[in-house]
Amino acid sequence: MSKEVRVGVAAVILREGRILLGERIGSHGAHTWATPGGHLELGESIEECATRETLEETGLVVDSFEKFGFTNDIFEKEGKHYVTLFVVASCSRGEPKVTEPHKCKQWKWFELDELPEPLFLPLTNLLKEPVSLRAFT
Repeated sequence: MSKEVRVGVAAVILREGRILLGERIGSHGAHTWATPGGHLELGESIEECATRETLEETGLVVDSFEKFGFTNDIFEKEGKHYVTLFVVASCSRGEPKVTEPHKCKQWKWFELDELPEPLFLPLTNLLKEPVSLRAFT
């Protein structure tokens, strides 16, 4: 396992009681469903990272954020360790597009009580916490 712990940022986009998830195909967590997100870059704010990653991955522009929580994610098979910071991002217009087809197969909206399987490890870990996404819908 790498001795480096990385920081990931995940943008939870909710609309009409549904959450936006993409099916990952590249990197770690392939064939799992995840929110838009990625690595926090040096000097970047959490909100800047969530905005950049959401635009890069989906073409959507987010306009406001609320801090939501964080997870400690150890990908044993891949030998990676992340701390993932979650924000709930507001995006009321537009539909997501697959803009990085080498990283994501598709984007879909899911009801909060009908999430697909398997979920990306950070999202699985977040959902184990005593917090609720329903507070934001």
